[in-house]
Amino acid sequence: MDQKDQKDNNMTLTNRQGHPITNNQNIRTVGDRGPSTLENYHFLEKMSHFDRERIPQRVVHARGAGAHGYFEAYGKVGDEPVSKYTRAKLFQEAGKQTPVFVRFSTVIHGGHSPETFRDPRGFATKFYTEDGNWDLVGNNLKIFFIRDPLKFPDMVHSFRPDPVNNLANPEGMFDFVSNSPEAIHMITFVFSPWGIPANYRQMQGSGVNTYKWVNKDGEAVLVKYHWEPKQGIKNLTQKEADAIQAKNTSHATQDLYEAIERGDYPEWELCVQIMSDDEHAELDFDPLDDTKLWDQEKWPFLPVGKMVLNKNPENYFAEVEQAAFGTGVLVDGLDFSDDKMLQGRTFAYSDTQRYRVGSNYLQLSINAPKTHVATNQRDGQMAYSVDKAPDQNPHVDYEPSSLGGLKEAQPAGKDHEPSYNAKLVRQSIERTNDYKQAGETYRKFEDWERDELISNLVDALKVCQPVIQEKMIEHFTKADADYGQRVKDGLEKAKADMSHTGSAAFREGAEIAEKSGHKTDGY
Repeated sequence: MDQKDQKDNNMTLTNRQGHPITNNQNIRTVGDRGPSTLENYHFLEKMSHFDRERIPQRVVHARGAGAHGYFEAYGKVGDEPVSKYTRAKLFQEAGKQTPVFVRFSTVIHGGHSPETFRDPRGFATKFYTEDGNWDLVGNNLKIFFIRDPLKFPDMVHSFRPDPVNNLANPEGMFDFVSNSPEAIHMITFVFSPWGIPANYRQMQGSGVNTYKWVNKDGEAVLVKYHWEPKQGIKNLTQKEADAIQAKNTSHATQDLYEAIERGDYPEWELCVQIMSDDEHAELDFDPLDDTKLWDQEKWPFLPVGKMVLNKNPENYFAEVEQAAFGTGVLVDGLDFSDDKMLQGRTFAYSDTQRYRVGSNYLQLSINAPKTHVATNQRDGQMAYSVDKAPDQNPHVDYEPSSLGGLKEAQPAGKDHEPSYNAKLVRQSIERTNDYKQAGETYRKFEDWERDELISNLVDALKVCQPVIQEKMIEHFTKADADYGQRVKDGLEKAKADMSHTGSAAFREGAEIAEKSGHKTDGY
């Protein structure tokens, strides 16, 4: 092997078994739209290690606040009976109330990081239904950076501080994003005022992923969930966020807590968008693509109920910190779509909770369902009860049995049985269309929102290497010509300002950073 081949071989990505990775962009799925398969060894190894990167703090969504309340169903979806689309019991009766616990969070930074950082916000709701728990886990924004879960650990790593010097630097993030054009739509939102919600009470929520509703006949539709705050929506400019951060790094937690204490209970309306369960070849995007919005004019927001938060936690650690959510926690009448991100998250979230909180995390009060629980799961770290039915033979911890063991439940309706006829592949979805919606979002912003977006992007990109700046300008230009030109002009102006008015100390620091391969952190 010659020297060049040896060097190339040394830079080849492998897993920890030493296997070269030929595709680090896509999990293995039935056809390019999914579903995923369990033998995704590289994904499972990569994600399970990522889930265990922090002890005991959450790997993502570490900084959080929470509250208790209730969800009240309308009994309808828009003007139609909800039973037409789903048999889930919590939605059926008008006025029916279900207890909930909600955890709000920031995504990237640690447990004591300022709540004013530019970052998506988590919005996770645990419904304690009569059929067991339902977790609706989402963010404040309706889309995401990536569409394949195999890329998630890389995405988060690129957003985090430098692994050598632990200094925050946007260059890593833009290095990743500039090579992942599907992220441009999300970047457009995050660097606009929508990237810094003013507080949790005036923040939207979204399930982001595409799910399914299933009725009693086993018929399914695709759905997306959206929380709309009745307090109105409020976001911050970077200048406003800086002013708050100078005085208070926990302003959103304080705002939520104090509002509930004074009886000003925040409310949200839960709306769904409904789409028929097929590929929708007439669209220029795939409806299962998490980087895309569903047009509200074609698929309107249909109200199904409201949520009120009316009780603060009695102990932050026991409730907010130990609250554990998972996208796979669904009740009868709710189901998975073939959304690749959803299927990847369904493994990752519950795997993370078993590692972070413990194998018996569902026995903790905040996580335990408020209904009948009887399983054959036994033992494990910190087991302090046995999930045994009152009349169950304690000697029988298996099923099936003729000696007094647990029995399977009767189905509440027909199973939903989607069929597949496709090759098992590692491919991106066919209709990526990475730029159209990003451009539409840019053009829909108000003038001041566009000004803020350009200012924030230029401020972050100006410390990045030229190759990254050029790639990002190219992406923005493909989304909208004005978008790209304004970022380009802003960077040229920033460069001129730095060369003419920058201090000698800044120039000296920049030169040192240039030689060491790092840029001065201006973000």
